[in-house]
Amino acid sequence: MAISISATLLLFILAVIFLRNGGLKVSHALVCALLGFSLAGTSIAPTITSGLTATADIVSSLRP
Repeated sequence: MAISISATLLLFILAVIFLRNGGLKVSHALVCALLGFSLAGTSIAPTITSGLTATADIVSSLRP
């Protein structure tokens, strides 16, 4: 458990650094994908899913 949280935190920090640099390269995209897979295995995954669903519902209800 502690190793997966540490790896998730490390991948998150790397993703933030890569995105702040302004250029997203293939290696950066790979780190972001690994972060996504890592987050999917944590206890925060249901919260992320419900937040994304709520956001999608709000956006879909907007009329131009």
